[in-house]
Amino acid sequence: MAKESVKARQRKREAMVAKFAEKRAALKAEGNYAELDKLPKNASPVRLHNRCQLSGRPKGYIRQFGMCRNMFRDMALAGKIPGVRKASW
Repeated sequence: MAKESVKARQRKREAMVAKFAEKRAALKAEGNYAELDKLPKNASPVRLHNRCQLSGRPKGYIRQFGMCRNMFRDMALAGKIPGVRKASW
């Protein structure tokens, strides 16, 4: 499990990216890079990192499910993810 402060920082960045998305797009379309430079650093979508929604783990992230491989495996084995089951052949 990631520290709560790390998870909170990520949520804060996501909120800031959403808040400034339209303004960033307008400034980029105009080519006004001086004003774009004045926006907060965390308003840039490049600073976001995919993290597990359950544990906050940054590595082993599965995009389709929005969680890390560890949580995915636990939930799949418990039958909590519809349409996913352990392979056997």
